[in-house]
Amino acid sequence: MKFDNTYFRDLVGFYAPVDAALAPDPKLVKFNHALADELGLDVTNLDLAQTFSGNIKPDGADTLAQAYAGHQFGGFSPQLGDGRALLLGEIIIPAGNRIDIQLKGSGRTPFSRNGDGKAGLGPVLREYLVAEAMHALGVPTTRALAAVTTGARVQRQTAQNGAVLTRTAASHIRVGTFQFFAARGELEKLKQLADYTINRHYPDAATAENPYIELLKRVSNAQAYLIAKWVGLGFIHGVMNTDNSTLSGETIDYGPCAFMDHYDANAVFSSIDQQGRYAYSNQPLIARWNLARLAESLIPLINDDPDTAISQATEIIDAFSAQYEFHWLTEMRRKFGFETQHSNDENLFDTFFETMNDNMVDFTLAFRALADLADGNATSLRDLYLTPTAVDDWIEQFQSRIQSEPNASQNIRAANPIYIPRNHLVEAALKAAEEDGDYAQFEQLLALITNPFTEQNGKEVYAKPPLMVDPNYKTFCGT
Repeated sequence: MKFDNTYFRDLVGFYAPVDAALAPDPKLVKFNHALADELGLDVTNLDLAQTFSGNIKPDGADTLAQAYAGHQFGGFSPQLGDGRALLLGEIIIPAGNRIDIQLKGSGRTPFSRNGDGKAGLGPVLREYLVAEAMHALGVPTTRALAAVTTGARVQRQTAQNGAVLTRTAASHIRVGTFQFFAARGELEKLKQLADYTINRHYPDAATAENPYIELLKRVSNAQAYLIAKWVGLGFIHGVMNTDNSTLSGETIDYGPCAFMDHYDANAVFSSIDQQGRYAYSNQPLIARWNLARLAESLIPLINDDPDTAISQATEIIDAFSAQYEFHWLTEMRRKFGFETQHSNDENLFDTFFETMNDNMVDFTLAFRALADLADGNATSLRDLYLTPTAVDDWIEQFQSRIQSEPNASQNIRAANPIYIPRNHLVEAALKAAEEDGDYAQFEQLLALITNPFTEQNGKEVYAKPPLMVDPNYKTFCGT
């Protein structure tokens, strides 16, 4: 791995140098050879288990834990930071992009507080599955390069096998990174961070009349696009704290996340989201709230006059809703197979979701069934409803709309997945791996969800919801 570590080199004081804890008996569980090829990595002479457990530091790596703050469930923590993650460094991939390589679960850092800095095998495999599924579904995301067991045990709700995930990202710069320095009044560091972020992610913003306003605009657009993609898949992140909101617009930290089975606008799967702050339908609102926190941090850079700066930043935050609606409508037209725009499309989309409410309609299957409907067969969609007549009026509206869409059915099949990481399948795969050391279900599920639009004979069970949906199903962050 050929490192060029600008974060380490150019942002002294933004991190704590630290080494990984020794893993007593590391074993490679999974290595993402396809991703390694994309990154231009030659791992022929690497001991993968030793390297990606943190036992061997690759030549050129400068391991560090990043400092950041964050609003967690609305409450501000002035110092969080990487409590169980180490940035190995950055590489320049063949496409020219700069990519972070990070170990997650590699031991304590100066930001660990009372934590052990470790990760359990279950959360590591969950992140591997969901991150790679999101990538295959076209969602901006961090990715999984490797999963390694450490040979140690970690104590969570129960004792678990310790593991380390190797994660790649466009960067790990978060809204909370800006909050860390803004809260301390360290304006020089704040400017240094903003300039670094612009140079790394939005270089043409540097020539704008006001680069920091332009940065806020670009991040706002990236987040609006990202959340529209989440909503279009029925995905609930579960912990949209400002320290989990990236400036690059990538999805990061797959802890208490889930894809919904039956449609529920108020779906919450996180064990720690007691009030539903990060429910499915709240995600656009929370993204806007997080951006407002970024805007607050940037105020000293935007203009010397605070009132002028606040006015300029507020204008961008106020525009987020329209920005999100644009990306949401674009995503919905894609999912419904439309190549044209009609003025009534938004109402058609909203009404479809209304028909699904209280009808236990499977979100993913409903969108796949639209292809049959576009071909003139309404049965597969109606059969998903507890009360099939609830969708009949809408079916007539849809069939009228697609008269001007000759490619609707093939567009729908190309845009809507057959396979997603369904909760019961993920849990079964994790249980087999954790309790029995059996990775067959993990491998099979991974193969399907990373090729989500192609139907596989004999794999019908992977496309269906569970026979009984657990209304109390919860996911955990793993810390």
